[in-house]
Amino acid sequence: MGTRKINPTSPGQRGMIKSDYSEITTSTPEKSLLQPIRKTAGRNNTGRITCRHKGGGHKQAYRVIDFKREKFGIEGTVTTIEYDPNRNVRISLVVYADGEKRYILTPQDLKVGDKIVSGPNAEIQTGNTLPLELIPLGTVVHNIELIPGRGAKMVRTAGAGAQLMAKDGNYVTIKMPSSEMRMVRKECLATIGVLGNAEFKNLKIGKAGRTRHLGIRPTVRGVTMNPCDHPHGGGEGKTGPGGNPKTPWGKPALGRKTRKVKKTTDKLIVRSRKR
Repeated sequence: MGTRKINPTSPGQRGMIKSDYSEITTSTPEKSLLQPIRKTAGRNNTGRITCRHKGGGHKQAYRVIDFKREKFGIEGTVTTIEYDPNRNVRISLVVYADGEKRYILTPQDLKVGDKIVSGPNAEIQTGNTLPLELIPLGTVVHNIELIPGRGAKMVRTAGAGAQLMAKDGNYVTIKMPSSEMRMVRKECLATIGVLGNAEFKNLKIGKAGRTRHLGIRPTVRGVTMNPCDHPHGGGEGKTGPGGNPKTPWGKPALGRKTRKVKKTTDKLIVRSRKR
């Protein structure tokens, strides 16, 4: 897993940094684990744009990822490591002893041929999944459940890892990648290790066309618009917003809290990521 600078044979390639894809072992996904993606271009069921700057992009198929890891006690073998266009982490195809195939997120240092297993009796090694109460303190984990049995919701991005800090009663305290300290039920499953492809943060798009391939359309600044189109628009020459920054619909854009109700899991936050 590394990066490479492109030899600038065109202006668009100058400064571009891409992944070298050295860890990828196949370019053909498992057909039985693919699902179609229907693109919406940011529009809702009535056809109105509810999320701007979306549209176009390369055609993709969704890879069904096993976030639950509920095949307890059945050993699986990593057969391929693949690119997933829907996420910044590599995925691994695991073939279990009973013949079933599933995709998992690829931790760092997991290689083709490695054996992984889930369940309370699994060893503490990279790729294995155990309940939090059975994982030693100080261990770095990823793919963490928030509610037992619902599947992993936290720590699923490239290079991410959370650390177990304490155990108290029915809860385990973990330190998230954002430095937030959070309590999670001890029955929740987590996978050992740090997720791979940590170099993703060093990539540089290089040209506008690559963002269009990702389905991202251009963003126009409000100060370049006319007054009828945006509160920041108008004026002779370059002018600022003239007060608090606002959205195109006149609502405060910075500092205003938008969450109406607290999430039920917020009470389990020991220390906020906002210092």
